[in-house]
Amino acid sequence: MQDFLLILRMNFTVKGLLRKFLIWKYKHISERQFVYLLSILVGFLAGMGTVLLKNLVHAIRLLFEISFFKNYQNSLYFIFPILGLLLIYIVKQTWLKKHIGHGISSTLYAISKLNGIIPRYNIYAALITAPLTVGFGGSVGLQGPAVSIGSALGSNAARLFHMNTKTRMLLIGCASAGAMASMFKAPIAAIIFAIEIFSLDIAFVSLVPLLLASVSAVITSYFFLGTDVLLRFELTDTFEIKDIPFYMILGIATGFASVYFSKVFFAITNFFKQFKSRAKRLLIGGLAIGTLLYIIPPLYGEGYGIMNNLLKGDHLAAIGTTPFNLDLSNIWIVIALLLGISVFKAIAMTTTFGAGGVGGVFIPTLVMGSTLGNAFAKIINNIGLDFNVSESNFTLIGMTGLMAGVLHAPLTAIFLIAEITGGYELFVPLMLVSAISFTITKYYVSHSIYTLKLAERGELMTHDKDQNVLMVLDIDKVIETNFIILKPDMKLGNILKEAVAKSSRNHFPVVNKHDEFLGVIRLDDIRHIMFNTDLYDQVDVASLMRASAGIIDYDDDSMNDIMDKFKSSGAWNLPVIKSGKYYGYISKSKLLTAYRQQLINFT
Repeated sequence: MQDFLLILRMNFTVKGLLRKFLIWKYKHISERQFVYLLSILVGFLAGMGTVLLKNLVHAIRLLFEISFFKNYQNSLYFIFPILGLLLIYIVKQTWLKKHIGHGISSTLYAISKLNGIIPRYNIYAALITAPLTVGFGGSVGLQGPAVSIGSALGSNAARLFHMNTKTRMLLIGCASAGAMASMFKAPIAAIIFAIEIFSLDIAFVSLVPLLLASVSAVITSYFFLGTDVLLRFELTDTFEIKDIPFYMILGIATGFASVYFSKVFFAITNFFKQFKSRAKRLLIGGLAIGTLLYIIPPLYGEGYGIMNNLLKGDHLAAIGTTPFNLDLSNIWIVIALLLGISVFKAIAMTTTFGAGGVGGVFIPTLVMGSTLGNAFAKIINNIGLDFNVSESNFTLIGMTGLMAGVLHAPLTAIFLIAEITGGYELFVPLMLVSAISFTITKYYVSHSIYTLKLAERGELMTHDKDQNVLMVLDIDKVIETNFIILKPDMKLGNILKEAVAKSSRNHFPVVNKHDEFLGVIRLDDIRHIMFNTDLYDQVDVASLMRASAGIIDYDDDSMNDIMDKFKSSGAWNLPVIKSGKYYGYISKSKLLTAYRQQLINFT
């Protein structure tokens, strides 16, 4: 009992201190200054989350560095991922008991439909499950979970200090930029990533917090991890104008590879959705990913080793050991293996997700792009036509092409690779390949892996402010249910006594005994006979009602659909049907008032 009272007293103390701080803040710090301070805090927290995530993965992998595991490495490639997925299954079933979505997609959904409110469990859920997935060899990345952790920290920091919806969304963007900056030590690319993926406004008000968060996260990463970077590369081969035709062909190749990547992702994801049981998904997916990793060991884990070795020109180290006795001195076998890694990385990644793993698609995209770009350069250099291109440069540009296409983020792709190289010598081919790949992918796949499902449900935030305002409007807040309902057999006298006399409305919905909407009676429809007492017992509702100019379906109509119905019908009030039954009315005046208020919040 004393412990309980002590905890209760501490809770009140914390709340009291927070209340005092908020009062002091309102008196001494402007809203903008406080947002700047919060963006630094959020950047630091996102950086710490990313550092912790990477260290946990590193700690798990250190366990597998002992000699016992090394002696049976190829065989254990089959076992480790299944073991990791099994541990995640146990954690989800016994402790978390909550759905863990893909980091960036879940964050986008929270921004568009939940006013930027992200549950606290997202902080520790990804922090536990993602290292288990990647550390045990799941073929996914850490960027998505890092964004998920950072976004949850940003959202809850905003809620703690009672920030409004717009600021909360901005801080989520800051946290996402911080996670990206900390992961790659690329602060400029991180800012562009937040703007491009989360559709943030490019304005001074939002740009400064993004800059502060990005710098704060990078400094945090340098402080805890030193100068070591995930992709180690120094540009030695400069861009040559004669290589432009080859870069254009690579742009086309990465464009169609991006389409393949996206189609495979959606196909395998839909395949696993048919299994309702998590255990069944684990069994099927675990065996599939284990088999893939046994046959193609480079698919194990994130794949930074592949990218770094290809950038160094060591394709033998990138490919590693395989269970087959292949002649790796034959360059065409090497090219075939690299193309095989490129083809199967998307399959391995999505299968890991399907089996219950937690991770991101960002790094697998880079891996696929690096192997494709390197194989493409090797083909050019070995077809016997005396061509000679830089394999390391094409490896980098291949990563750009896949990133631009799969993620629908061409600017992020350009600036990330430019920052990784430490210069802008490759800016022309980066822009060229990125533009071609993005254009091709956009033609065949309208939205990225992150956004397609959200776009199909009308829940995707874009740079279109009008669309965004409509999306975040809550239909329940504009529906009015205090209309007096009429039945078809009611007589005129009863209408006047039970409805007109007791209501300030001029609309009266008519429903049957099953509460199904039949029509409407307006006051103007009965005004001319209201005082004719001879008709009170002769005229009934069924003979007076008229069809509504339009009907709103609560379950299917988006706010954009509702606006269109008001526009096309010219009505000022439209009935709402929910699950086939009458639910209420929406008035144009109330809808426009709510729209205006939400627009103010956005701007």
